[in-house]
Amino acid sequence: MSVRHLWPIAAIMLVMAVLPLSPAQSAEAQSSQAPDDWTPPRTAWGEPDLQGIWTNATLTPVERPNSQSDKTVLTAEEAAAFETRSAAQREASDRFVLGNVGAYNQFWMDGGKTVTGDRRTSLIVDPPNGKIPWTPAGRERLASDSARYGVGPFDSWEDADTGERCLTDGLPFVPLQGYNMNYHILQSPGWVAIINEMFHEYRMIPVDGRGHVPSDIDQLLGDARGRWEGDTLVVETTNFSDKRHFLWRATWRAARPSLHLIERFTRVDDETIDYEFTMTDPDMFTRPWTALVPMTTNQASRGVTSGPLFEYACHEGNYGLLNIMRGARAQEGEKVPAP
Repeated sequence: MSVRHLWPIAAIMLVMAVLPLSPAQSAEAQSSQAPDDWTPPRTAWGEPDLQGIWTNATLTPVERPNSQSDKTVLTAEEAAAFETRSAAQREASDRFVLGNVGAYNQFWMDGGKTVTGDRRTSLIVDPPNGKIPWTPAGRERLASDSARYGVGPFDSWEDADTGERCLTDGLPFVPLQGYNMNYHILQSPGWVAIINEMFHEYRMIPVDGRGHVPSDIDQLLGDARGRWEGDTLVVETTNFSDKRHFLWRATWRAARPSLHLIERFTRVDDETIDYEFTMTDPDMFTRPWTALVPMTTNQASRGVTSGPLFEYACHEGNYGLLNIMRGARAQEGEKVPAP
């Protein structure tokens, strides 16, 4: 079971050596605008200061539900009712069902309990319909993955999804899982580091003007390069490894060479970063698409646990994956008559 990320001593020493801490459009401004005279804090070397522990937990889905296809924004009453229903569903999910081993109960979950400040019906803001613009091939892959997910076959560990294998859920940052939706941002001259609580994966992003690595060098989370456009950190990521043969919890986040990701981080008040990403992939999508995800340091405002990141321990004794394989072998034994 994963818990909040507490840095091992070696990791602390490494980050401190590489990233000395500074002394010193909005999805959340949709609910509380910063004062007109507010200016972003600056690091000692003059860049906008994005440092801190941020959460993107929210009930607002990535894609707009079909039942709200004609509605871009909920009324205050609709939002309140949605939040109430979600709370009731969380409570109901803890009820024991005979024959169903279930998953983590709500004690271990830490999902968002509110919609975005502007009460949008989707995190996707373009296309206007709030939907991922799949190509026929992309939609076919989505259908194939959905049919396999949680069903199998489980002939190999590679039949489990990348999260169950403790690898990654991929990029970009979206609140898909029900816990560990926190990101620790650190800065030093020429660098930005982002530690993702989920899978304790990290990204070291140079912002010193260097180019991307050669195209024949690929990585699971791609090759990221950052630059400042005014007060906005723009991160361009290319050179993703070809891991399309893996099963991914969200098909659109699968690592693949054709993916090009642009992310924008803009601090809009003391507690809020507007995180915007645009995905371009002609193999999967008919057009680029963009989502806007508000991130906050005020974890309590999202109904999630406040405090530092704790250790995310997944590979150590990954009993879930072992038992998935054991369960599949047991089911096979039940289906094959004894000689």
